[in-house]
Amino acid sequence: MIKYSVDQQVAVISWEMTSAPMNVLNDESIPQFEAALQQAYADESVKGIIITSAKPEFVAGADLKMILRNNDKDPAEMLKVSSELNRVFRSIETSGKPAVAAINGTALGGGYEICLACHHRIALNNGTSARPQTLIGLVEVTIGLLPGAGGTQRLPRMIGIQAALPLIVEGKKVGVQEAKSLGMIDDIADSPAEMLEKARAWIEANPKPLKPWDEVDRKTGKIVGKDNFKVPGGNIQSPVGAQTFAAGTAMLMDKTKGNYPAPLEIMACVYEGLQVNIDRALVIEARHFVKVATSKVAKNLIQTMFLGMNEANKGASRPKEQPRTDVKKLGILGAGMMGAGIAYVSAQAGIEVVLKDVSVEAAEKGKDYSRGLLKKGVERGKVDPLKVDGILNLIKPTADYADMQGCDLIIEAVFENRELKAQVTKEAEPMLAEGGVFGSNTSTLPISGLAQASANPENFIGIHFFSPVDKMMLVEIIRGKQTSDYALAVAIDYVRKIRKTPIVVNDSRGFYTSRCFGTYTAEGMELLKDGVNPILIENGGRDAGMPVGPLAVTDEVALDLVYKISGQSIKDGAIGEDDTGYQIAKKFVELGRLGKKAKAGFYDYPDGGNKQLWPGLGEIFPLSDQQPSLDEVKTRLLYRQAIEAVRCFEEGVVRTKLDADLGSILAWGFPAYTGGALSFVDLVSVDTFVNTLDRLADQYGERFRPTEKLRERAGAARVGVGLPSLL
Repeated sequence: MIKYSVDQQVAVISWEMTSAPMNVLNDESIPQFEAALQQAYADESVKGIIITSAKPEFVAGADLKMILRNNDKDPAEMLKVSSELNRVFRSIETSGKPAVAAINGTALGGGYEICLACHHRIALNNGTSARPQTLIGLVEVTIGLLPGAGGTQRLPRMIGIQAALPLIVEGKKVGVQEAKSLGMIDDIADSPAEMLEKARAWIEANPKPLKPWDEVDRKTGKIVGKDNFKVPGGNIQSPVGAQTFAAGTAMLMDKTKGNYPAPLEIMACVYEGLQVNIDRALVIEARHFVKVATSKVAKNLIQTMFLGMNEANKGASRPKEQPRTDVKKLGILGAGMMGAGIAYVSAQAGIEVVLKDVSVEAAEKGKDYSRGLLKKGVERGKVDPLKVDGILNLIKPTADYADMQGCDLIIEAVFENRELKAQVTKEAEPMLAEGGVFGSNTSTLPISGLAQASANPENFIGIHFFSPVDKMMLVEIIRGKQTSDYALAVAIDYVRKIRKTPIVVNDSRGFYTSRCFGTYTAEGMELLKDGVNPILIENGGRDAGMPVGPLAVTDEVALDLVYKISGQSIKDGAIGEDDTGYQIAKKFVELGRLGKKAKAGFYDYPDGGNKQLWPGLGEIFPLSDQQPSLDEVKTRLLYRQAIEAVRCFEEGVVRTKLDADLGSILAWGFPAYTGGALSFVDLVSVDTFVNTLDRLADQYGERFRPTEKLRERAGAARVGVGLPSLL
């Protein structure tokens, strides 16, 4: 795992873990790393240490499975992990021998904390400014943690409070050039050889380095933390420091709504730690780390948003016996917003795209969408200008089906109309290559029904993208009654190729994501009908952790679309005409208030101004004399979504808990701190979930009533029998 060698009186400690895909800090590697350090300290002939990696990345951070193993244990176990790591890293600073981090690749979290403990940092300048290969940062907050090995204390002491706090609180990753300009690293090298040469030169020139926050104890000669160290740019007590923490804490509370403890713990950790010397500060940091590392939020974020996401991105739902497939030529029917977005992400992945619409002009307009995105990318330094023409040349606008000849996959992205979808299916399907698959980008129409227009229903599948396609990372793949494992494999392989996260669901009205998302907007309208103040409704949604309030997102979706979809559901017998959502949508369509696109819906959208709730809402929905608490509004909105997700899971619409959780977070913005719509049940406990649902059902309607399987699980939990979790 850790290779040790000595060359020209310099010890080179190189990370090369074979037990994990990347170098990580875990129960095996940490002791070996410390042993190598101690060997260098003890060897009198060694005058300096270079820490680097034999892998393409430096060190990716701590092994999150190790964190999870300790999550449910005694906090003292987690404190031991953090304290031991701090002891090891602190020894790098105080050994008396110069240590240089030769950062040959990505260094994140604990990996970058190794670098911070070194006296000097040199990074390999690989990749481009638009797409740097090496990324550097303290990213722990993104998974509900905080840097627990000195990151919150060393970085502010290096670059100042104002520069460091956003990097730690936001978990920002930066490229080598930006890291150098921020002071996160000290030097840049253009080749591995130059990097090592520079490291040796620095060691030769700095035989007895001392960190600015350290001093030599006159009595013992040992290096200790300096009590009067001054932070660059101003200490905590300075006007800059006081203003930064006051404003930063207020902004964080507004952004997180108190649902994510890690950002606020980071603020407290930095605030407290910078008032004492580094040794005491590391003890403070360890205690804050334990607090967040043993929280349910950290457990949920690690399980779903890191480990679960990695599993899904590797194709967890893919039929294992199917050979790998590769979509090289893609046909897209419809060059509107969705079709144009699909064309863009596919061309970026190197796929030849045929973008068809009713006219070449309409198809060219769809290609213009890619031109615009690429132009913005170049301006923002995120797209290599030399690659723009190559990407655009992969997109061929056309009005002729014949240009789709030989496509491995064709995706229709036309309007949500059965007849139109059937027509384009019959006309385009003959153009598929042998073994080609036809996909429908529908958000609500059952795939098995649409497949009736196909000559090969076993090769017909739903591929549901979300708007805007270039930003939304999820793709919901819908398996119809006759869809084959082969077609499913092709769809998953394609989604992975365009760097999206796939989930797989079975055919159903609204599938999984649209069906559950609809309950959020529907409950918002139920609250409105009940006379709840619309401001309270919107605040309840945001405070619960949803991206926007239910009324605002309904305006985004468009009320006429809600009216059409619910009208179709009435025709199909899924709901009755007394459905609240249908009645409200009908009323607003009659008023000409169709939503944001019409600049009038639940909100008004004045030119050049911010949207405001429509004053006329009070006339249509008079306020009730007794308003519910904010917590009650939040409960109705979250529990309504969660019980629908449970029903989808029990009915077999969504096939795995992971797909349900990832889908809920990535598709419609269910709060990530819960771990997802199904993990929410475990977060509050199945017993509490069932009891709360019964109370809500008694007060507001049977839509909240828990399922019998949930009752069985709650009963088992009460007596300690069976597994109350939905796992």
